[in-house]
Amino acid sequence: MFQALIDVILPVFLVVGAGYGLVKINYFQQTHVEGVMKFAQNFAIPALLFKAISGLDLSASFDPKLLISFYAAASLCFVIGILGARLLFNRPWEDAVAIGFCCLFSNSLLLGLPITERAYGADNLTGNFAIIAFHSPFCYALGITTMEIVRNKGGGSLKTMTSVLKAMFQNVLVIAIVLGFIANLTGLHLPGSAAEALNVITRAALPCALFALGGILVKYKPEGDLRTILCVCTVSLLVHPALVFLFGTALSLPQDLFRSGVVNAAMATGFNGYIFANLYGRAKRVAASSVLFATGLSVFTVWFWLAVLG
Repeated sequence: MFQALIDVILPVFLVVGAGYGLVKINYFQQTHVEGVMKFAQNFAIPALLFKAISGLDLSASFDPKLLISFYAAASLCFVIGILGARLLFNRPWEDAVAIGFCCLFSNSLLLGLPITERAYGADNLTGNFAIIAFHSPFCYALGITTMEIVRNKGGGSLKTMTSVLKAMFQNVLVIAIVLGFIANLTGLHLPGSAAEALNVITRAALPCALFALGGILVKYKPEGDLRTILCVCTVSLLVHPALVFLFGTALSLPQDLFRSGVVNAAMATGFNGYIFANLYGRAKRVAASSVLFATGLSVFTVWFWLAVLG
């Protein structure tokens, strides 16, 4: 177990920690790491997703049992987060939905990919890419629909929902995923020099994203209701992976997909939790603090889940 911490988890979080520390001492400014993150999220990671999905064996990768295990568990965590915020902490319904979204959206891209790769190798990422392909569309559709129902007391706001969903599907990550599917299904291949250039870009994606993640975390101050934050961390880091483990076992998921599902579910709350809270102006301090706390705590909880998976 200790060797797993040294070999798999610490290298990833040392890169995150380097970004955090160098921004904290003002060696780099927020604008610098935001630029690195923009390169990673808007260019290098989309290139990585396009390359990965265009080369996937779709019949083997998109196993319905994996998607059911992961997203059924995520949806339950969303409900648990909403009910916990409302019934235990007496938050307004709109706040409760934003808090539930933090429990729903794990950082499967910036943390799930590199940790799975270090733990099980680059050849065992098919399940990760299958999850990532549906992650933003599924989570935002669920979160936005629920928030609009709550805000409009069941009536919904089709115009608001349509505009936000339209913006979501203009996201470069979603576009890269769609283009990857098109290339995969049509059998299109990049010319040799272009393919090699793509390889160079994709090798920079995760290191840049991890470093920038650490730097950006500096501006997330530990504020808000500590009990609510700890509840979000517990659901994100323990309940979500436990449910995927339970569902994956019941559905007899193949080992590589099972590991991808549990590891992705065990990741800390992603930035999208804060983005969603900021979009609606609800529970922003709790969301920001949850990202910070959960990312720090995940050093130990991910170690636990890797030990459970063996």
